[in-house]
Amino acid sequence: MTDLERRLGEFAARVAELPGSHELETAEGLVRDALAELAKAKRRRDGGPQREQKLLRQIFRTLPIPVIVMDTGGTVRRINNETTRLLGSPAGYLIGRAFPLLIESSRRAAFRGRFAEALRSEESTTFETRLAHQGRAHTVRMVLSRLRMPGEPQEMVAAVALPTDVQLTGPDSGKDTPDESLFLEAARRHELSAQLTRLLLDDESLREPVALIRAARLLAAETADWVIADMVRDGGLHRAAVIAPSTQPVAKLQRAIESRDPAEAPLVARVLATRSGVVHEMLTDDSLLGADVLTQMKAGSLLSVPIQADDETAGVLTLVRLRDRQPFGLADLGLLEEIGTHLGLALRAQRSFQRSSNAADALRSGVLPRSLPEVAGFETAAIYHPGSAMRAIGGEFYDVFPMKGGWGFVIGGAAGRGEEAASVTSLVRNGVRVLSAFERDPGEALRKVNDALLAQHTGLFVMAAAGFVRGRKVRLASAGHHPAALLQPDGGVRFTEGGGVPLGFEEGAVPATEELTLTSGETLVLYSDGLVGTRSSAGENYGEARLTEVLARCVNQPPSAVVKAIEEDHRAFCDDEVVDEVTVLTLRRSR
Repeated sequence: MTDLERRLGEFAARVAELPGSHELETAEGLVRDALAELAKAKRRRDGGPQREQKLLRQIFRTLPIPVIVMDTGGTVRRINNETTRLLGSPAGYLIGRAFPLLIESSRRAAFRGRFAEALRSEESTTFETRLAHQGRAHTVRMVLSRLRMPGEPQEMVAAVALPTDVQLTGPDSGKDTPDESLFLEAARRHELSAQLTRLLLDDESLREPVALIRAARLLAAETADWVIADMVRDGGLHRAAVIAPSTQPVAKLQRAIESRDPAEAPLVARVLATRSGVVHEMLTDDSLLGADVLTQMKAGSLLSVPIQADDETAGVLTLVRLRDRQPFGLADLGLLEEIGTHLGLALRAQRSFQRSSNAADALRSGVLPRSLPEVAGFETAAIYHPGSAMRAIGGEFYDVFPMKGGWGFVIGGAAGRGEEAASVTSLVRNGVRVLSAFERDPGEALRKVNDALLAQHTGLFVMAAAGFVRGRKVRLASAGHHPAALLQPDGGVRFTEGGGVPLGFEEGAVPATEELTLTSGETLVLYSDGLVGTRSSAGENYGEARLTEVLARCVNQPPSAVVKAIEEDHRAFCDDEVVDEVTVLTLRRSR
């Protein structure tokens, strides 16, 4: 203890030699008071050397001036409470770090020179420099002095860093005062999380593979300079996105990073293996993303997090900030780890939605023809719109098919959606096709389909209309379907009877049937409830009256022009927000 006391005394004397600083004179007095307290403790000798060492450590921790103890390599070995307050990071984070990295980059070379001078000399080295960490910068008067400590095999270097723009802490300095910048940062992180959530829940992020690139662009705009996304595919990592600063001419560097193999980035491999995020507030290793990448970026800090959902890791998201920006911290890491999880869940939902969409396309192909057949003496056209509110396979269908002595058609919709609705509509469509080979009346075909549907006990019912065409005669049957519209060559529009009981609703129900004779130029228009049942944002119903007006403007036009006119008018009525399924089938007598 005698040697340690002597060294502390010498250190206090050196602090006292600092020229022209009232604060340092105060610091000298505080150190001497601490030595006096230590002397009293020694005289008491009621606790032995261990008690004295414990007291000395407590004095070091509570000194109201920033004191740092480094080894001869410049690595931080001990710091006191005032140092952690000044730098804004806990002791556990700073200890083991290279102290020169806490110096403003433009002054690091000068600091290293002063540090080497302190190691060579028995005298203290005093100079002015700037500390920069966690977005904070302080001009400090620094004293470096060699320090031989009992029990330590190597010499140490003690540093006192007294900010020139602040006063020593007083008795009330322990009271916490709210920092407005902390509240602003917390609010910014909350808003970023909310923005990303809204983006990932957007319909387009599910329908198209855009969630990853959208998230990367948002992060680059709000919280980072560079964003790199590496995704697991076919058992390996593949670079999926690189977003560069839009305000800098770095297109060449961006292309070079895009072409890099993610396996060359040790940090990415580590995050993928450990499934845990990493933050580097100060970059001591420029090879974390591969040779020279961080150097060319002029990176100051970075963080990297896994993109994961439950036990599945889909990739790694890496964010980089340049040297002139506040470095990433632990709060940023926590936010980005949460974002990585949200993004992983969104990508999984996107894949699930895509699989469902593929299945829906396969099932829909069973109820919607790829193209309409050529029909002698007639022109045909149809449209089908799935609706923007679709979350499952639709229930509407139509078909045109050849039959003995003529051809047939069917249109309808199930009261429901999903795979069960698709299977029911497929039964109706294919049932009418098959029965047309044996039945001359579409009403009888629909009656037998009704019996088959009831036998399935699905609980679903289908509104349908079917027609068998022979020459100019059309035998039309309706099972709860809307009446068809007949556009005449003079521009007049009349409607068929329609009606009947929906299929699957009542055993033994007989569809309503009627017979039409189409003259040259007449057009038969069949449509779904999704067309005439649409309501505008003002609550107005589309209805048969509006359809009549549209058809009257289409006199003597081919079916393709008729369905296009209906589609465009319906879109305008809906303000381009077509919510429900819409199906229209037209056939025109050409001769």
